[in-house]
Amino acid sequence: MALIGMAIYDVAENRRDQVTTRCLESLATTVDWSRHRCILVVNAQTEATADAIIKFLQFVGKSASVIYLPENVGTAKAVNRAIRERHTGEFFVKMDNDVRFYREGWLDDMEAAMKADPTIGILGLKRSDLEQHPNHDEERFRSTLRFVPSCIEKGKPWICVEETADVMGTCTMFSPQLLDKLGFMFQPGYYGYDDVLMCVRSNVAGFKNAFLPHIRIDHLDPVFDEGIPDHYAGWKSASAWSDGAEYNRLKEGYENGTISIYSPETW
Repeated sequence: MALIGMAIYDVAENRRDQVTTRCLESLATTVDWSRHRCILVVNAQTEATADAIIKFLQFVGKSASVIYLPENVGTAKAVNRAIRERHTGEFFVKMDNDVRFYREGWLDDMEAAMKADPTIGILGLKRSDLEQHPNHDEERFRSTLRFVPSCIEKGKPWICVEETADVMGTCTMFSPQLLDKLGFMFQPGYYGYDDVLMCVRSNVAGFKNAFLPHIRIDHLDPVFDEGIPDHYAGWKSASAWSDGAEYNRLKEGYENGTISIYSPETW
């Protein structure tokens, strides 16, 4: 069983309500809701977002719920609010609200891979626009394809994973063992670096990070998908730039042991 946690920040200026709508539509029809559940954590919403959430809840039923926050706390803290509701031994999926799924049962495949190889702490679905490749010229983007150990056993399905240094956090599954060691997500500001810092902490804790490459997902960025003016993307770039120095400080601290890899829910 897995719990999906999704942070939503939709305002008129970023026009993300359309991608949230399409994300929830594809999520609703590709997950077995008799086995898994979902918590939507809303930092902000538009009328269109509210309508999409109502339709999602009607389709999914009791397997989904919504937490409305009084103010925007950013991605990591919103997702942490969902992590707090995780059951003992339950896998957790951090999902952005701009993903489109095409394959039914993708969540079951992720869970099966992580159960087959407990050394994997973070397992992500790979967007087509990501750099990682086994033959990439740059070492930091070079990945390794391998089969998980259970494939050797007779009658077990063949599961291939793509090991990599870090996993883009568009749709990532965290093992319960990883969360027991790391606690909650952390990011310097409101946006960005939560995924790569989680991967750094995962490696320091002795886990591997990987993609499940046979499942395709799309990243629904309104700037590129609909030709909408670049207001939101500009804000994201500025935020990432301003928080870059703090990211480097945290990464170095995690790796040399001067900063604890365990993060509480609030800081």
